[in-house]
Amino acid sequence: MKCEQSIWEDLAGVKEELAARDWFMGTSGNLAIRVSSSPITFLVTASGKDKRKKSDEDFLLVDGMGEPVEKTKVRPSAETMLHSRIFLNSGAGCSLHVHTVPNNVVSELYGDAGEITFRNQELIKAFDKWGEDDELTIPIIFNHAHIPDLAEEFSQHVRDDKGAVLIRNHGITVWGRNSFEAKKLLEACEFLFQYQLKIVSLQNLNLYT
Repeated sequence: MKCEQSIWEDLAGVKEELAARDWFMGTSGNLAIRVSSSPITFLVTASGKDKRKKSDEDFLLVDGMGEPVEKTKVRPSAETMLHSRIFLNSGAGCSLHVHTVPNNVVSELYGDAGEITFRNQELIKAFDKWGEDDELTIPIIFNHAHIPDLAEEFSQHVRDDKGAVLIRNHGITVWGRNSFEAKKLLEACEFLFQYQLKIVSLQNLNLYT
């Protein structure tokens, strides 16, 4: 299908760009993009693939429950159920999940609080936070080993067509109305995390108050 091929190429482009940032260490991370809404189908990365490489088996088409639509030799990524909850509970068109050192460290530092809030930061505008007093709060949830439990807690934070959730010592999942918006939100989050860790480091050296 020509439409599905263009969507495949869209997601492949995102994968290539994020791979260039080295955000897929050890085959970690996964990506998904909506193909149809009725019924819900989406392309998701295949499990265990080196995402720095390109192949005809990078993605597979799954239904709203994350089950392959067609017979295939590859398996959907472990966190496919998270993407399913996004597409079932919102009008989002794309979701991205990556593991980076900054997002893991931030999730651990602020995990007991269950969230991290950013204010007076230019990049919160990526989330449509334009006011001088606006705040961006990103929830941090427990890293349940049982994926259905993880998906259940995760889904409680899918309330809009775009958003972000940190999974403690695991990674971040962001979603947006299309691949461009999802990637923009991911980049904004990673900037904010690196900024926060730098500030904490300077505070510990008594160089910033």
